[in-house]
Amino acid sequence: MAVYLNAGQLKVGYNIIYDKQLYRVMTMDRVKPGKGGAYAQVKLRNVIQGNQTDVRLRTEEKVERAVLEQTEMEYLYEDPAGFCFMNSENYEQIFLNGEFIGDNVGYLIPNIKVRIEYFDGKPIGIEMPRVVELTIEETDPVMKTATITSSPKHARLETGISIMVPQFIEVGEKVRVDTAEGKYVERVKQ
Repeated sequence: MAVYLNAGQLKVGYNIIYDKQLYRVMTMDRVKPGKGGAYAQVKLRNVIQGNQTDVRLRTEEKVERAVLEQTEMEYLYEDPAGFCFMNSENYEQIFLNGEFIGDNVGYLIPNIKVRIEYFDGKPIGIEMPRVVELTIEETDPVMKTATITSSPKHARLETGISIMVPQFIEVGEKVRVDTAEGKYVERVKQ
């Protein structure tokens, strides 16, 4: 069942169908000129292709709000077919390529739960947990003269990505990493 909104009701982050394609609202400005009717100046990004477009819609014009399904999936492994994810409810498996996953590849460890967004039965996006726990594989030794709050040092995690960590972090320790910003959050207490 389709849900329709007036263009004046659009908000940033909404997914809509425009020209028979799926778009996400990036910016939205309501304009009331001195002459003529009010309109909405909207910047849209095509979710599938990634290109952006600016659109002017009359505020009373109807647009269809897209309904996306979100499914919780568990990451299993990587092989030549791609990254394998399993639906936690019905055990169906899908393979997604590295291009689809993007920078999130560096946070994938076996058995991590993610949300995959679907539109018309096709996966269109992946939502990682906000924080993941990863093990430090390589880092510089602790500087004896450095204080705890002084300059951070580079560390390579078990997935191959590098982040900056405080001086007291050592090889083999688990740390929490913010997946949105790619930053160290805290050491995992054992």
